[in-house]
This record gives sequence, structure tokens and C-alpha cells, in this order.
Amino acid sequence: MAANPNIYLIGPMGAGKTTVGRRIAELKGMTFVDSDQEVEKRTGVDISFIFDMEGEEGFRKRERDMIAELSEQPNTVMATGGGAVLDPSTRDLLSARGVVVYLETSLEQQLARTRKSNSRPLLAGSDDLEATLTELMEIRDPLYRSIADIVVTTGDQQARKLAREIVEQLEAIGTA
Repeated sequence: MAANPNIYLIGPMGAGKTTVGRRIAELKGMTFVDSDQEVEKRTGVDISFIFDMEGEEGFRKRERDMIAELSEQPNTVMATGGGAVLDPSTRDLLSARGVVVYLETSLEQQLARTRKSNSRPLLAGSDDLEATLTELMEIRDPLYRSIADIVVTTGDQQARKLAREIVEQLEAIGTA
């Protein structure tokens, strides 16, 4: 029996990529990885610290290298960081190595899920979270859409239900 194609979850911070990704991996008997968590595990510091020491450019290089490595693993569901799509080579890699699922979410959902977080460097020090998130989406939404095989809108539904919907869509397009 052939292995499942890898599944890559993209979308903005607060979309639920990690939570939904874990559920998809459970449903499909696949391995789950989160590229941001792997960067933190391997460096021994959190992403905010990397941003402070190396800037966004330094972090993006680490992120690109980590995604390149992790995407070589078979039978994997990967949650990527919200800004992973900013790098053209990362976009190409994700498209070439698996099925890309864009978890689209509303600004309201993002605000609710990120408001109390202190581990998101692009929001740290923002006086206007709504404006910051809107600006990020204006830049990133076209990039997410450009590589997405499936676009799923997240809302208040449970992660398990959303994961089942995504698996059904994957099956419908013949990739599961």
C-alpha cells in the first residue's frame, strides 16, 4: 500500500494549523510535525528570541531550512508558520512535495486566538492588533491561495470535525 501524500497546512496565525493538523494525522495514521515547534526544539530557544537575535530574516532562513528538511519525511502532516509562504522557495517546495491546505480564518477568529499570546513576535509591541493582522493578511492571503490545493474556512467548529471535513475533501480530489 502506498503512503499518503504529505499534507501541509498553511494560513495565518490563529487559524488552528497545529490543532487541526494533529487531528488530520490521527485520522490518517500519519506523523504530525509543526515547523515552528521543530525550530524551537532544535535551537533550544523560542521564536521570539530568534527574532530578537537574528531578526525576521534570520528566522525565515531557519524556517525555510526546517520545512525543506521536514518535507522530505514521508507520510507527514505539517503545520507551517503563518509567514512560511513569504519565501518563494518554500512555496515551491510545499507545492511540489505534497497537498497544501489553506486554513482561512476571519480577522475576528485571529484576534480571539492571538490576543493573549505573547509568543508571536510580529504582534509583540503592536498597538493595534487588528491593523497588524489585516496588513499581514493583505500580503499573505494571495500567497496562501497561490499554492493551496484546498481552501477551508475555519470558524467555531471543533478541530476534530474540521479535520474530518479536510480528509473528506482530500479523498474527493483523490489525494487521500
